[in-house]
Amino acid sequence: MILKAFCLYTRISAGRNIINNLKTTKMTHEIIQLMQKLKLAGMRASFEGLLQAKNNPTLSNDEFINILLQSEWEDRENKKLTRLLQNARFRYRASMEEIDYITPRGLDKTSLMRLSDATFVNKAENIIIIGATGVGKSYIATALGHQACLMGQRVAYFSAQKLFTMLRMSKANESYFKEIKQIEKQNLLIIDDFGMQPLDHSMRMMLMEIIEDRHQEKSTIIASQIPVEKWHDIIGESTIADAILDRLVHTAHRIELNGESLRKKKK
Repeated sequence: MILKAFCLYTRISAGRNIINNLKTTKMTHEIIQLMQKLKLAGMRASFEGLLQAKNNPTLSNDEFINILLQSEWEDRENKKLTRLLQNARFRYRASMEEIDYITPRGLDKTSLMRLSDATFVNKAENIIIIGATGVGKSYIATALGHQACLMGQRVAYFSAQKLFTMLRMSKANESYFKEIKQIEKQNLLIIDDFGMQPLDHSMRMMLMEIIEDRHQEKSTIIASQIPVEKWHDIIGESTIADAILDRLVHTAHRIELNGESLRKKKK
């Protein structure tokens, strides 16, 4: 129906400003209603905006339709990004543009910028960020996650403690497999503050299941104060630790930060 209306306008508005012609047609209200029913919110807002503008540009029919379609596409993309960011549940607001490269902490800008296009997610590659408290591990992990959302990727952010707590609670209410499946669907999983305490048997098996599901299929970022060399002891149970580290660590991109806490410098 909307396309039929546009075809009608093409015929009756030849050689005239299509917007001025639309203001006087009886079909305008019907088109707005159809856009609303079809949930074309961006197109409707642009359509109404053009009709209400005092100084209308002279547009051809093709230009007019292009504006409406472009507005609808931008509206859907913005809503998608908002949904992705909300679902990611980031702890911080962070962006690649605001990362501090001036303060000495062993951060290589070139290496990090190579990751900023989020192709590591498409390749199912992992990233490990190591450094003392306050040097910006979580911020960098979140900035990479935010960038992945901008590229249309599904991202989930957890602190390690909250992740294991959530999974334990899900076992109690019998939603464990649902939660594990939901984690598996994420193109990028960020686990922050890993290794703050040794893993017990239950936590080891949960982590093993997560990493196994994601191996060579989806990306994972892990941020930790603990050097990778000590993760084997943190995970415990040699066979399980070997399996997890083999899938997670050996081919991962590594970002190792040093220097003083950035939080102290802000005080």
